[in-house]
Amino acid sequence: MEIKGNINSIETFGAVDGPGVRYIVFLQGCPMRCKYCHNPETWGDKAEGSYTATAQEVFDGAYKYRSYWKNGGGITVSGGEALMQMDFVTELFRIAKKKGVNTTIDTSAGPFCDDEEWLKKFDSLMELTDLVLLDIKQIDSAKHKELTGYGNENVLRCAKRLASQNKKMWIRQVLLPGCTDNEKDLKATREFIDSLNAINPGVVERVEVLPYHTMAIAKYEKLGIPYRLEGVPMPTKEQVEFAKSILCK
Repeated sequence: MEIKGNINSIETFGAVDGPGVRYIVFLQGCPMRCKYCHNPETWGDKAEGSYTATAQEVFDGAYKYRSYWKNGGGITVSGGEALMQMDFVTELFRIAKKKGVNTTIDTSAGPFCDDEEWLKKFDSLMELTDLVLLDIKQIDSAKHKELTGYGNENVLRCAKRLASQNKKMWIRQVLLPGCTDNEKDLKATREFIDSLNAINPGVVERVEVLPYHTMAIAKYEKLGIPYRLEGVPMPTKEQVEFAKSILCK
């Protein structure tokens, strides 16, 4: 029986979710409820326009764009949460690697756990993954829970496991005024990143500061979901540069 992915949408010419031009597969389903999430339509099992497809069908759709995959371009699986559909993503990446296609996962690592069978699947997926875009939403676990509904212990364990496997990562953090812009927390995040590079030098290839924005408010209104950051301003250029001076050194 072929494994089918539960897919929210496709972006054929992504430019920020990995190297080069990306074919981005947004999967349906996410355990976290981040206050600033810009894809709330991916939270549940179904959404308007969502559909199921086999890994081969998704790859065939992606491979039509291979002429644009220069400078390391390829396929990125995002969400939602990619790790909620590991069997599907593993099969998709297995097909992609046979064709020499770059593979990237964008994840918040929410489903990561220490269950032996789960870790076997995770490690098998990582063998087929060239790059992990890992969201560290807040280094302080209590603040992380307030922001997302979950603590961050499993996220940090995931990062350490990836570092021990020398799996290349781009660490990302959304800069949300009053929540993730505290100097102490930013420095603690940088210290954690340094600890990953101490496990395997250069395993964290890049750190990205993503300024909070309000472009998703219309989605919340359409879905009838209360927007919990009403009145929170977007960070100033100075705030963004300050965060970068700590995180991206």
